[in-house]
Amino acid sequence: MTTAPDLIGPESTATDWSLSPSRALDFKTCALLYRFRVIDRLPEPPGLEAARGTVVHGILEKLFDLPAPGRTIAAAAELVEPEWSAVLAEDPDLAALVDTDPAGLVGMIDTTRQLLTAYFALEDPRRLEPAEREVLVETTLPSGVRLKGFVDRLDRAGDGRLRVVDYKTGKSPREEFEGKALFQLRFYALVLWRSTGVLPTKLRLYYLADREILDYSPDEADLLRLERQVDALATAIAKARDSGDWRHKTSKLCDWCSFQSLCPAYGGTPPPLPDATIRALG
Repeated sequence: MTTAPDLIGPESTATDWSLSPSRALDFKTCALLYRFRVIDRLPEPPGLEAARGTVVHGILEKLFDLPAPGRTIAAAAELVEPEWSAVLAEDPDLAALVDTDPAGLVGMIDTTRQLLTAYFALEDPRRLEPAEREVLVETTLPSGVRLKGFVDRLDRAGDGRLRVVDYKTGKSPREEFEGKALFQLRFYALVLWRSTGVLPTKLRLYYLADREILDYSPDEADLLRLERQVDALATAIAKARDSGDWRHKTSKLCDWCSFQSLCPAYGGTPPPLPDATIRALG
């Protein structure tokens, strides 16, 4: 395996901002969406699906804090109410949203437990000892582009093989959309390869809503193609940031956008760009 060192070429200049897989996908979807989230940092209303995902991720992280024999469905179920209580205590708007939902908190707790039951149908956490959980990974590409992101879980075999794992509380995508779903994990694989020289042998997505597993094995050629794509995205973002030209792009995803009232495609007007230099934290 070729080692991919974390070096900046002699003619490269490190960016003063970093790119995460979520923000990269935002820009691919719509440059104006990226601007609203990263440059303007506009608030978005809370969502129950996102909150439930946060709760499930928190429980699965805490589950692996327990001794292996104690990682049971019953133990996970006991964490549900305390985790929801903590999340709602931190976000009054989310708490109000839960209160107005017909199912209420009882419904959120019930569906969370269902997702955890689905997780246990996919793997037995008593047989695993993850190397890292909720870990920040970051690197600088040879072009000078800085990448970072948080990985749900890293598993390392005794022979050094590395598996990148991500939990999704939604349903698995149709085959034609698997590439977009895997972009995030391929991004993490690129960061790990460039920062450590270790090429992850497997990328795994757990889709809890329909109890599906999506596996992918990257190779060097695949990650080099992704690196070129990320470099091109970073170049386009830098040009938009320098020019202030953040073009909107309409698609089916517009139906779920929080910023329709500010989008020219829907008769809205974006706010003036901030005067201060904004770093794209991603």
